[in-house]
Amino acid sequence: MDSEQKRFSIFNTFVDALTMEETIKKVEEIIQSKKPVQHVVINASKINLMQQDETLTNIVNDCPIINADGASILWAAKILGIPIKERVTGIDLFLELICVAEQKGYKIFLFGAKETVVKKVESIFRKQYKNIQIVGSRNGYFSEQEEQDIADEIRRAKPDMLFVAFSSPKKEYWIKKYLDFMNVPFVMGVGGSFDVVAGVTARAPQWMQNCGLEWFYRFVQEPRRMWRRYILGNLKFIFLTIKTKMRKENSK
Repeated sequence: MDSEQKRFSIFNTFVDALTMEETIKKVEEIIQSKKPVQHVVINASKINLMQQDETLTNIVNDCPIINADGASILWAAKILGIPIKERVTGIDLFLELICVAEQKGYKIFLFGAKETVVKKVESIFRKQYKNIQIVGSRNGYFSEQEEQDIADEIRRAKPDMLFVAFSSPKKEYWIKKYLDFMNVPFVMGVGGSFDVVAGVTARAPQWMQNCGLEWFYRFVQEPRRMWRRYILGNLKFIFLTIKTKMRKENSK
């Protein structure tokens, strides 16, 4: 760890004040060490989940890299006086690591989403990155009885990086459960990133990303499904941030 502090306490977890470049450097160090590591990003939705889920909180807090995914985390960090340099979104890190994988010869495994989606993502990556080593892919629909076989398939494929594309907290639980058994150096939950790469879900325009309005763009696409997460969830997160700020000031 550098002499400069990189990890800061936020709510009931931590956030690493890392740039994209610094994060990638740490990921490469993890891959070279060959010891299984779980990576996580935090956003308003995950912080809200962690307020009622001690198991999820413990899983997140055990991760050696916790990136600030959402603009909400940058906003809260500013309110709470935490010096985060920039967002490192899950999808941006995922796509950067695919580039690094091709350049450095790292093997990858894609796990999650519908069968048609994960196969399309694999096809897109193979066309875009001629030297990419995709050693396996599998959809994210399975029974509890199939879990061990899936973990064994991944273990036998011996990837350097495993990307798991299903929702929280399911992906955090699953990765933690099988992390040591799979023996994959770097395992990252990427949520709905496969859907974005495959064109099933559109990502917000750059100007909306820059303004922290990705959540609103996502909400507009699926208001019925997303209103609870983004409208109620964001209000809950704002209240939590204000309450945390007041507690912090009162303790001085």
